[in-house]
Amino acid sequence: MDGQSRHRNLRLPRVRTRPRRPRGGKLHELAGSSDRTFHGDRERWNPEELLLAALSQCHLLSYLHVASSRGIVVVAYTDDAVGEMRQTADGGGRFTEATLRPVVTIAAGDPADALDAHHEASAKCFIAASVNFPVHHEPVIRLADDPASS
Repeated sequence: MDGQSRHRNLRLPRVRTRPRRPRGGKLHELAGSSDRTFHGDRERWNPEELLLAALSQCHLLSYLHVASSRGIVVVAYTDDAVGEMRQTADGGGRFTEATLRPVVTIAAGDPADALDAHHEASAKCFIAASVNFPVHHEPVIRLADDPASS
């Protein structure tokens, strides 16, 4: 590289946090590899995907806790998490930000409260509180009984 830093967007694969093989003491082993950019195996999880998956999963679990305490019934939850990385001239790099895009379908509860619950969930997420880059949230709330929400 020419001394300039380079931005790279990373999108979390559709299949998330589904480890594949049994291993001593844990239910599953994570088959890891470097990113394809660095000649890794795209069929295996790379550390950057694992970090995004951890952020996404932590927010999901925190959100379900907050929603439950507010009387919000969540019937579906998906996330299309993305991260931006900056690669440095020496081949290193870092995440500069991540964005979680949860789509939450609720069967009961106030949609405005369900949206607000993301703020509290974000504050409760240990992983998001531990990283040194901003984690943004772009949540969408859908109603289970509203065909227009689908």
